[in-house]
Amino acid sequence: MSLVYVFMLYLALGSLAGTLAGLFGIGGGLVIVPVLIFSFGLQGVDPEIAAHMAVGTSLATIVFTSLSSIRSHHGHGAVRWDIFRPMTIGIVVGAVLGAWSAALLSGPTLELIIGVFVILVAIKMLTGANPKPGRDVPGGPGLVVSGGIIGWASAIFGIGGGTLTVPYLNWCNVRMQETVGTSAACGLPIAVAGALGNIWTGWGHDSLPEYSLGFIYLPALLGIILTSMIFARVGAALAHRLDAALLKRIFAIVLVIVGLRFLLS
Repeated sequence: MSLVYVFMLYLALGSLAGTLAGLFGIGGGLVIVPVLIFSFGLQGVDPEIAAHMAVGTSLATIVFTSLSSIRSHHGHGAVRWDIFRPMTIGIVVGAVLGAWSAALLSGPTLELIIGVFVILVAIKMLTGANPKPGRDVPGGPGLVVSGGIIGWASAIFGIGGGTLTVPYLNWCNVRMQETVGTSAACGLPIAVAGALGNIWTGWGHDSLPEYSLGFIYLPALLGIILTSMIFARVGAALAHRLDAALLKRIFAIVLVIVGLRFLLS
């Protein structure tokens, strides 16, 4: 495929990811990673690194999209910086270790793990399962450890961590508005550390396509960030007009199909 065609494909992907993120309140990485794996396959990217590049590129896009989200939540006083600061210590260490852990996996194995995760998220969306508030916010060391686990898992799956951070903070009795705002803030160190980790682990790999920076594919990064932030507002506006509950169930079923495709391929 020509570079122009490829770039237009990623502009479209950014539009889709942004719309879905705004419509369902999910992180764009949950959409971006599976679609990037498929699109890299169409481009003829080596299957051994396609999933790694999808994860690395997704994390790089979240660096940009999280900035506007943090600004918005901070403006509403919804970021618990006292929670964010100790969690960030663990997040940075965990995300770097997560990128290193992913690099040790073969492409098919990483796809399998992503497929299982996507199905679990779909089940959570279908059932509405969330942990009930059961404890207070832990002290600094507890938040560092929690951040490390969230950062490690998020860097493997290529997500900003909201799927994991929101239930954790909800379990810790944090007010919902502050849970969402603090989770959005945590997405930035996850993305920065995870993206840098993927540049490091992918640097100089023999199978990288042109215009790659380690495991980050620059045309995809540029195309996605140009459109995803704009279309996130479109998705948020549609959420107030459409039957969001029905659409969420449909989207969850699509995620199950995508996840099964990874498991059965």
